[in-house]
Amino acid sequence: MALFMENIWNDSDFYMLYGSEFENFTGMPPTETNHSPCQVDTDTINKYAVIIIYALVFLLSLLGNSLVMLVVLYSQVSRSVTDVYLLNLAIADLLFALTLPIWAASKAKGWVFGTSLCKVVSLLKEVNFYSGILLLACISVDRYLAIVHATRTLTQKRHWVKFICIGIWALSLVLSLPLFVFRRAYQPPDSSLVCYEDMGANTTKWRLVMRFLPQTFGFVLPLLIMLFFYGFTLRTLFQAHLGQKHRAMRVIFAVVLVFLLCWLPYNLVLMADTLMRLGVIQETCVRRKDIGHALEATEILGFLHSCLNPLIYAFIGQKFRHGLLKIMAIHGLVSKEFLAKEARPSFVGSSSGNTSTTL
Repeated sequence: MALFMENIWNDSDFYMLYGSEFENFTGMPPTETNHSPCQVDTDTINKYAVIIIYALVFLLSLLGNSLVMLVVLYSQVSRSVTDVYLLNLAIADLLFALTLPIWAASKAKGWVFGTSLCKVVSLLKEVNFYSGILLLACISVDRYLAIVHATRTLTQKRHWVKFICIGIWALSLVLSLPLFVFRRAYQPPDSSLVCYEDMGANTTKWRLVMRFLPQTFGFVLPLLIMLFFYGFTLRTLFQAHLGQKHRAMRVIFAVVLVFLLCWLPYNLVLMADTLMRLGVIQETCVRRKDIGHALEATEILGFLHSCLNPLIYAFIGQKFRHGLLKIMAIHGLVSKEFLAKEARPSFVGSSSGNTSTTL
């Protein structure tokens, strides 16, 4: 689950760095002296190191999210509302991970896949980024209802959860359409082919929209929702003074902490870059280069979130471990005695009406 900006020099610097051939994002000349263009620095991070990271994230996400999907699909009888969200979250992270080999190949040889695949892969990646973040927000609401209010009224019926998930995927598709429209394979001067947003000249408003959508709907709003509902949930758990529920607090702390660690640095750097493009922060070649380096590094950190989700939402949950061991016992991989020994009761009620949840 991550937003891929395809390096900042891909989506705007080609319009900014070549004098009269391309127009600056802010409509201003592109350098400190306003007489000569900045040099394009395309080798901000060792491309082979990036490819290795992409490969590791791909493999870990493929394994972890596949196991989450397997366990949730097997537990049809005890499946909770949160489990349905986790299933959709695992699908989103898995589909995002499937695009990583293509992006890794483009790092090595440039974009050699044409405009059609550029649009499709970018859309797939963007849809799963938005859906993943929005599903995390829905999980925080479900935990709030289950723990704070202990109510089943809003999510008692399974079809409500299905409609919510369908709505999330539909909203994610709508939010991703601008990227699908503008993305194409492009040959910049003195560089290999790239897949980026080609919006032509005089497109300041569109570029602001392209920045506003992911930062607002893909980070700020979901983060505020998570902080609000998890804050009230944690307060209730602290007031309960129950040993088992203190374990639930550790899970919730991990949810918010990992989300912040993975995506807050990238969004802060992206905000600084946007302010620089708008002229709020003075733009210089050195500052643009530093921000470009920071964007690429923090973007990779954000990518890690897709393979960490199985760890923080499933692997530390008792029900998940028991469900996985049960599947392994059915296929003879572990003994039934070991399964009975490892079984433990879950500790967080679900608003769906079941008494346990994968979290």
